[in-house]
Amino acid sequence: MIAYNSKEWLRPVYQFHKADTFRKLFPMLIVMAMYCFGIHMLEIHYLKLGQNSHIKNITLMHNLLGFAISMLLVFRTNTAYDRWWEGRKLWGELVNKSRNLAVKLYSMLPPDAANHREYISKLMQFFPQQLVQHLLKETTRVELDGELKHLAFDDKKHLPTQTILHLQQRVQLLYNQNIIDGYQLLALTPDINAYLDICGAAERIKNTPIPYTYTSFIKKFIVFYVATLPLGFVFSLGLIAVPVVVFIFYVLASLELIAEDIEDPFGTDSNDLPMQELANIIAKNVADVLN
Repeated sequence: MIAYNSKEWLRPVYQFHKADTFRKLFPMLIVMAMYCFGIHMLEIHYLKLGQNSHIKNITLMHNLLGFAISMLLVFRTNTAYDRWWEGRKLWGELVNKSRNLAVKLYSMLPPDAANHREYISKLMQFFPQQLVQHLLKETTRVELDGELKHLAFDDKKHLPTQTILHLQQRVQLLYNQNIIDGYQLLALTPDINAYLDICGAAERIKNTPIPYTYTSFIKKFIVFYVATLPLGFVFSLGLIAVPVVVFIFYVLASLELIAEDIEDPFGTDSNDLPMQELANIIAKNVADVLN
């Protein structure tokens, strides 16, 4: 039975000031607190508005819009998480395809085909490293070693495709030299093709962001919704409206910020996928089988 540790559960609560959302929103929280305090001073002390003022009834608008903004934020976060989870599934599929292909090649290649085995192993280890740099849009090329040093890669062309091209050519060479037969070639081809399918699906996520109009509208909606809250809250809550409005803004803005952070899973932030770690896992698994 796993022991329940309440301190671990509560740690994010009492360390909320260390959260990324709090640090990023802290300047806006200060501005919102000053704005709410200014509304209180304006309406209560300067204009001397009372409980009979019609401005007090502006909270009816928030009751009507509350459901709309909550639905928009739910849809926004779900869409962003779906993109993150699809990216994770693609990398998981790449790990599985690499293992399956390595096991098939190990069982098909005879012991005297060690040079072919090493060459293919290097290419399979090289592909995920290239995919990481391709998705991060880095210009630094992964260093080639061993038999791959003589391969020519054109930086102006699609590097992952060039890697799979060399892999497919070597497998075809194995068939031409009668090292593998036609049935074995047909068994290897789907796993090799899956590499580029995974790359294409990852590129679709990377190159198709959430429409700017949609994200911009949600941000404007949140700001307008929260900015009008103090107009009615100061009559019923007084100065307590300041922390209440700040907290509401923190919750709504954090949900939008979290969605914005995870909608692109192929990055270097703490919430992005550990692509380099997954690439290292693939390299180790392939090396363990083929080498």
